Amino acid sequence: MTYVDGFVAAVPTANREKFRKHAEDASEVFKEFGALQIVECWGDDVPEGEVTSFPMAVKCKPDETVVFSWIVWPSREVRDAGHKKMMADPRMDMENNPMPFDGKRMIYGGFEKILEA
Repeated sequence: MTYVDGFVAAVPTANREKFRKHAEDASEVFKEFGALQIVECWGDDVPEGEVTSFPMAVKCKPDETVVFSWIVWPSREVRDAGHKKMMADPRMDMENNPMPFDGKRMIYGGFEKILEA
């Protein structure tokens, strides 16, 4: 089965178009290095929880929006090789192409798919 990288981040609401463009540019690199699909979702109905929630997890501020994203890879091996290539690619250099949000509050991880219905 395919392998999935998942991400949750708090993005300044005013940076929506900057974020979309940044994600679009990065998606070209991800696909070049083997990703099958990149999905970026702008929070629309993301309630604050009492114990835990997406906004709490990323310390979302009132002027920010939660973004939920994932990348589908053919396998973990392709993903791992793709990540190595991306880290060496100048298009992914954060000094020349900074993220339009606080990456320190982003949550991410790789997931083995166990069901697809």
